[in-house]
Amino acid sequence: MSENSIQMDGVVISAIRDCFMVKINDNYIVKCSLSGKIRQNSVKILVNDRVTVDISEYDTTRGRIVFRHR
Repeated sequence: MSENSIQMDGVVISAIRDCFMVKINDNYIVKCSLSGKIRQNSVKILVNDRVTVDISEYDTTRGRIVFRHR
């Protein structure tokens, strides 16, 4: 997590290769990619998974998936 970011929980609604659409707060959709640790450990992200997203405060339409909840 960087200094200028916001962490929020959401649900993956679409997964195409390395591009994920995550729904946050039932009305806000963020386009996300995977963080380095998720990619390095080969964690599989599927549709309907609960995830934590790290969103930049400068561009709130893009984010990075940093954690997949069980």
